[in-house]
Formats: sequence, structure tokens, C-alpha cells
Amino acid sequence: MSARPSLTLQRHIKAPPEKVFNAWTDPQQIVKWLHPGGCDVVLSEMELKVGGRFHMVMRAPDGEEHDVSGVFREVAINEKLVYSWAFRSTPERESVVTFSLKADGEGTWLTLTHEQFFDEAARDAHRGGWTEALDGLERYFS
Repeated sequence: MSARPSLTLQRHIKAPPEKVFNAWTDPQQIVKWLHPGGCDVVLSEMELKVGGRFHMVMRAPDGEEHDVSGVFREVAINEKLVYSWAFRSTPERESVVTFSLKADGEGTWLTLTHEQFFDEAARDAHRGGWTEALDGLERYFS
């Protein structure tokens, strides 16, 4: 079986792990910083437990909606999340996101790994979206 494409991004955030974790998992905070491709989050729901679901709808400036959801596979508060990721339009293309945090002085090293992409084009599109998302998170704490 051949390996499917993946990506890993790291970012140093000027906030302690608990604040970064909360910003990533609190729907009221997500809408303030998550704007990949100029999208606005118009729906954000989280059931933060193993087996719990998340659901987000992001609306692009042209009105197109990106509806994504998944199931939490691992939840370690302030340290790590592992969850499935699939767009409503392509549920057969489910992938896996791992979000991990490591305290570093007064800040946090965030590592985001997204694995099991359908193809390289999907990986490359997500690299851009995740990079913009992390830019927004970094600005949120600056």
C-alpha cells in the first residue's frame, strides 16, 4: 500500500498551551481568528470528548460554503487532539488531523499534522488553508 500525502506545520504562539487549546476548541473564539482564504466561520460546534463530533461551516467572500466535520479520536486537554476531517461534499475523502501543543517559556509550540489526503492537490490546498489559519491564530494572540 502506498503512502498517502500528508503535511506538517509548526508555529510558535505567544500564549500558554491552555489558551491556545481553548482558542482551537471554543466555538466562540474560533470565529474570531479562523479565516482561511478570507472565509468567515458561520457555524462552529464542538463536542470535545473521544467519540464526540465537531462541525464547522466556513463561508467564502463569494458566498461559497465549506462544510467540514469529524470525530475526535484522542483528546488530551491542553496537549493534543486527533480527529477525522471530511468535507460534506467529499465524505469519502476523510483524512486525519493531529494538533499538539508543547509549552515553551511564555509561549507554545503548536504542531499540526494533517494525514491521509486523497491526493497531492488536496494536500496542497489544505497547506494554504492551514497556513492562513495559523497566521490568524498567531495574530489573535499578538
